[in-house]
Amino acid sequence: MRRGNGITPLETELNDLLTLAFRSVREIEEDMLKNSKGLNLSISEMHLLQTVYDTGQGCTISMLSASQRISLPSVTAAVNKLAHKGYVEKQKSPADGRVVLVTLTRTGRKAVMAHRYFHTRMVRAVSQALNTDEQEAMLKGVQRLNQFFADKLHHEEKKI
Repeated sequence: MRRGNGITPLETELNDLLTLAFRSVREIEEDMLKNSKGLNLSISEMHLLQTVYDTGQGCTISMLSASQRISLPSVTAAVNKLAHKGYVEKQKSPADGRVVLVTLTRTGRKAVMAHRYFHTRMVRAVSQALNTDEQEAMLKGVQRLNQFFADKLHHEEKKI
């Protein structure tokens, strides 16, 4: 049954739960970064470091911009800030001197490893709180949710 605003009680609860889950994970991540000795990073900066790490060999500003869906000037500023803090290095590509590759420093790799460990502990704690049926249902639901958002993003990119 829909309410006056056209939203069902299920849709209201789903919206509230998704919003709360997103905020909770973000707050826990912020606390982890604040309380980690030697890490002077925002969540956005950490996610940029994670993207550099995931490429395996260094990536361009354009690659970071596309993967994080952030403008080139914003990524350039963030990378410069991360370089100043000692988390990344910028080097000219041996293949094309006009291209700048961003790579992690030792400190950058340590920060990414701390962040990955945080996520591992968080996911393990969630999964251990569920029985096998609940784990399978959650996994299936999150997979479908991710596919929905991926389809939405892909559809929006086609409009541009």
